[in-house]
Amino acid sequence: MSGAGTAVVIHTGERTFFGSLAGSIVGTRAPTSFDKGVNKFTWLMIWFIAVMVPTVFLVSGLSNHNWVEAFLFAMAVAVGLTPEMLPMIVTVNLSKGAIVMARKKVIVKRLNSIQNFGAADVLCTDKTGTLTQGKIVLERHLDVNGRDSVRVLHYGYMNSYYQTGLKNLMDTAILDHHRLEEELEIKTNYRKIDEIPFDFVRRRMSVVVEDNKNQHILICKGAVEEVLQLATRVDSEGQIIDVQPGHDADRRRLAQELNAQGFRVLALAYKVMPGDNDEPHYAVQDESELILLGFLAFLDPPKDTAAEALKQLHSLNVEVKVLTGDNEVIPATSASKSACRSIALCLVRKSNQ
Repeated sequence: MSGAGTAVVIHTGERTFFGSLAGSIVGTRAPTSFDKGVNKFTWLMIWFIAVMVPTVFLVSGLSNHNWVEAFLFAMAVAVGLTPEMLPMIVTVNLSKGAIVMARKKVIVKRLNSIQNFGAADVLCTDKTGTLTQGKIVLERHLDVNGRDSVRVLHYGYMNSYYQTGLKNLMDTAILDHHRLEEELEIKTNYRKIDEIPFDFVRRRMSVVVEDNKNQHILICKGAVEEVLQLATRVDSEGQIIDVQPGHDADRRRLAQELNAQGFRVLALAYKVMPGDNDEPHYAVQDESELILLGFLAFLDPPKDTAAEALKQLHSLNVEVKVLTGDNEVIPATSASKSACRSIALCLVRKSNQ
């Protein structure tokens, strides 16, 4: 999940589990539905020949009393029943299918896969970048009361700006507000002091900056439920008040309503740290007694072609299952916006690890 360690190498190359995958890939592949169909037809012809040849031999021999001619005639029947042209006919038809697929910009590596692909009745697909445009946009920045807040945008921008770890699509969406760098005069008015990196247990990350008043401000951004657990106070229109159970439920409901509209939501909180240490070092333990500032709502709109593609799959009796790491509300909303309510939608949580 996070951290550092020392390892000892005991196997390399093909002797590793990862290396052994190469052997399984080049090994005997599982028969496709096309292979099974051809095999069934072949065995049908074999059984047909096994019945017809003795029958013809006996009938012809008993009728003409010439068993040599009866045997030769039975062999001729066996040869005639053998589908000698079957392999060529099958290959020609599959090749024709490959040509048609090539015109649709699809490269077919194995001819047998064409029929197998056509026989598919379940399609598992990712959501982000497949059903959606994969271009996440920061749509709203709200305070704890659900009103637009420029301050939330400013703090969110500083958090993403000073983050040195791998920036995700939501960080990129925040940093697309390039004007804020000059508007906030970040390089002049702020200085990065420390950073508490993101990990998949905490599901949040924090940066500590020093402003021009020598205040150390910890800015925390992360999953709503994780940040709300750490927030003991809220910043409501500039007033710092303690968290009240009723108001906390309203803020959770606000996040759920944004999810229901198809938004991905992150919570933003801050804390003014004592800056009496010349070389301070901050850790996870400092992410406590935070002041909740607001929420950042991101939108990844569906592709224009997604609705038509899903309708075509539905008409072909192909069941669509969406594999996503989002909560169940967001994909359902995206499906609704894609006009694919009739599609069977299966939500599978991906492991963040």
